[in-house]
Amino acid sequence: MKVALVSSSYAPYAGGVEEHVRQTARALTAQGLCTEVWTVDRGEHLGERTVDGVRVRYLPTPLPARSGAALAGFARRFPSAWRAWARARAEFRPDVVHVHCFGPNGLYALGLHRLHGIPLAVTSHGETLGDDNGIFQRSALLRRGLSAAIARAEFVTAPSEYVLDDLRAGYGLTGGAVVPNGVDLDVTASGAVVQQPPYLLGVGRLGRAKGFDLLIDAFAAARLPDECVLVIGGDGPEEHALRVLAEQRGVAERVRLLGRLDAQAVADAMAGALAVVVPSRSEAFGIVALEAWRAGAPLLMTERGGGRGFVRDGEDGLLVDPEDRGALASALRRLAEDEGLRRRLADAGRQRVGEFSWTGVAAAYRRRYDDIVRPEALTSSGSTER
Repeated sequence: MKVALVSSSYAPYAGGVEEHVRQTARALTAQGLCTEVWTVDRGEHLGERTVDGVRVRYLPTPLPARSGAALAGFARRFPSAWRAWARARAEFRPDVVHVHCFGPNGLYALGLHRLHGIPLAVTSHGETLGDDNGIFQRSALLRRGLSAAIARAEFVTAPSEYVLDDLRAGYGLTGGAVVPNGVDLDVTASGAVVQQPPYLLGVGRLGRAKGFDLLIDAFAAARLPDECVLVIGGDGPEEHALRVLAEQRGVAERVRLLGRLDAQAVADAMAGALAVVVPSRSEAFGIVALEAWRAGAPLLMTERGGGRGFVRDGEDGLLVDPEDRGALASALRRLAEDEGLRRRLADAGRQRVGEFSWTGVAAAYRRRYDDIVRPEALTSSGSTER
């Protein structure tokens, strides 16, 4: 069986979607499927590469816009873009095209499905809910495209009921299934010191949806001992604004922005933290929560989103509304001061994390592929004749 994972973004970019697709591609390949990743060329013209032993095609995805100049530009670019997608299909001959995080990538995959009858699957990662640019609120084309893809898809999944509920309410989904995110269980702390304790830690893209401004506000309001600092790992468009906010709140000397961290540095930073805080305004799932459990770190998780579906409040994490500054500040104080609570949360999280392997995620997709692609539909070379 051949599966094309059609992702809105991929390496060298980092994020939840990129990690989900990268790890899923690796696990599917290990389970015997022939897997490629098709992703959006953002103008770097990366062509084709091999990442973690998986072939990745970076494909152009121009879309029409309302202005005359934009329409003219689309008319010039579309023929060559469509040829690139058609060439990918002809060379790989996928049995399933599986869209992850619907965007321009999803529209082109939908076009291949309509033209060639390739079975289509859709996994939403919260793109209709947590996009800082509000693209689904602004683009009627994407809204219509996602609705059409959902109507035609053999299956639709998301990492949480929170995301599925939005697809049901706004995009015509009936049913749908949760396939959660996973975490690489083989990554362990190296013992390297990322920051001298005591410190609270946040990790993620520095965008508005991730709520790090809310975390800085609450940290300032919590009035923790001067030796306790807030460390944030990640990069993104809000970095300068966060530094300014820390100055305004009088905690600039106690807020450390480390920039993007690789997987090993994240594990090391979490292993030494008083707690890992996920303060997102909207979070489809939150792989960071699983990374905290893996590292044996206490977890303070946003209740706005998918966290409510897998974090057990008071047992393996604390759930809080990050937009309630008083509640978030109180939770920070509670974790900083109560060693017994930290230990209980960390121990429970460490016991839970084994439920969320990437092998399990890939197996959940594999079962669905098997349901829609019958053995008699496969040629001896493993591809479907269409």
